[in-house]
Amino acid sequence: MREIVLAGGCFWGIEAYMSRIKGVLNTKVGYANGIKKNPTYEEVCTGTTGHAEACYISYDENQVSLEELLNKFWNIIDPTLINRQGNDRGHQYRTGIFYMNPEDLEVIEKTKKEQQKKYDKSIVTEVEPLKCFYHAEEYHQKYLQKNPGGYCHIDLNS
Repeated sequence: MREIVLAGGCFWGIEAYMSRIKGVLNTKVGYANGIKKNPTYEEVCTGTTGHAEACYISYDENQVSLEELLNKFWNIIDPTLINRQGNDRGHQYRTGIFYMNPEDLEVIEKTKKEQQKKYDKSIVTEVEPLKCFYHAEEYHQKYLQKNPGGYCHIDLNS
């Protein structure tokens, strides 16, 4: 089992999309790489905690590689936008790849370099080691599964 944390706007859509990929074993939404311990959703929304809405993903690398996961991730975000995706605006909606295994950095940088060829503007997606991850409140977990008509900036049919 391998792990990665991805941020790409509202965490509901990232979780819903990633959880449908064969080989993804578990997803949890939460708050990553901020300065406040155990923040609440309301605190994160103030923009003062430094956290990104993110999705923790554990996956079986025998079924799906990190490169495959990242290429799917790059296809559902606009990595050139600063602090926004879809209708979501704010520092908590920035894009990011937060890794736990230093050996993943080579694959991350490779996919980022390949993606950059598709854009005239620079990719601003953060690539950093995961410093912290706090699970979001239970009502956010599997939100779009529980609320099929809920807002999502990602085309979940793609």
